[in-house]
Amino acid sequence: MSDEALKVLGDHIASRRTDCVVSWHVTLGELTIEAAPASIAGLIEFLKADGSCRYTQLIDITAVDHPEREKRFTIVYHLLSMHQNQRVRIHAAVREDESIASITELFPNANWYEREVFDMFGVLFSGHPDLRRILTDYGFRGHPLRKDFPTSGYVELRYDEVQKRVVYEPVKLVHDYRQYDYLSPWEGAKYILPGDEKGEEA
Repeated sequence: MSDEALKVLGDHIASRRTDCVVSWHVTLGELTIEAAPASIAGLIEFLKADGSCRYTQLIDITAVDHPEREKRFTIVYHLLSMHQNQRVRIHAAVREDESIASITELFPNANWYEREVFDMFGVLFSGHPDLRRILTDYGFRGHPLRKDFPTSGYVELRYDEVQKRVVYEPVKLVHDYRQYDYLSPWEGAKYILPGDEKGEEA
């Protein structure tokens, strides 16, 4: 679909759902709609049912963390229209303490996508039938894809042969086995990396 056709489609969606669409733009052959979080379910229902859209497949739901913003999270929906042979991207910005409506009644596969966003970012989906962690353990603390989550995590788990069970322990970063000489192979390091011998032949 050409950029002009996408602009016509964007105009159509914005004019029919003025209560939902905050703004829209076409970039690199993709239509992106900025939506009001309170109206997200209504907009997606329209995109699925409208004869000019027919976005009948939910491809993905994810989020982006912007810790510096008041509305910290951007929830991103990707829909596909086989009729149009075109995707649409929907953005909805929510605060950390704000929930957004679940769309599991419109797309049953949203169940696991929303659980993943909850698990990784901590975003709550109101009306979700079973909102619980899906990738991390039930006792996991924090949300790993938030930008303020430490890369090493808070705890590590391992199987303890003595206790015959999985145990959680605070993360310990041990560096005894590493050698830090802070020299590159080209500045006098005592080891040779594969390919270094070619420089000596020249």
